[in-house]
Amino acid sequence: MSDRLATSLAGIIVLALILSGLAPFDRTTWWLEVAPVLIALPALIATRRRFPLTPLLYWVIFVHAGVLIAGGAYSYARVPLGFWLQDALALSRNPYDKIGHFMQGLTPALLTCEVLLRGGYMRLSKVWRMTVFLAICVAMAISACYELIEWGAAVALGQGADEFLGTQGDPWDTQSDMLMAFLGASFAMLCLRAWHTRQMQRLG
Repeated sequence: MSDRLATSLAGIIVLALILSGLAPFDRTTWWLEVAPVLIALPALIATRRRFPLTPLLYWVIFVHAGVLIAGGAYSYARVPLGFWLQDALALSRNPYDKIGHFMQGLTPALLTCEVLLRGGYMRLSKVWRMTVFLAICVAMAISACYELIEWGAAVALGQGADEFLGTQGDPWDTQSDMLMAFLGASFAMLCLRAWHTRQMQRLG
């Protein structure tokens, strides 16, 4: 990915953060939802020269950031795209948070592959089942940690954490969130692996 394009994507994310933070549905929820973006963006900028990522991964991170920012601005249960999906699929609740958890599996799985393979911890070859296994495990570990963070927020903030949790009355929300993360990680490994591998080979 060219420096100009990377800079443009970073600029769009910063602009989206600013606009989403002007008048979010709930200020505490906004901070909790966009925190990963506020952490990841400086880290990506700092490591851009030393360890540039594949274009595919940069685009996935860009989309993931957009999902998080929209969730922070509206709260996950009120994102308009989710209401559209709810109507189109005749669902009983706004499913936008499931998109977020799908990305929560997809992004870490691809990132884990890059770190393991390009960092020399695993060999880039035609047979890399262990890398796939570890990438999915890392994605699921991150998903589990996020659910623990949600639990901690619920304990600390009480009713104030309702918008952050976004359960919408679903008693199985935690389990379905982790399932979506698993599906996202599996999609990354099954459907994007060949494309991702070619890009990693070009970067070396």
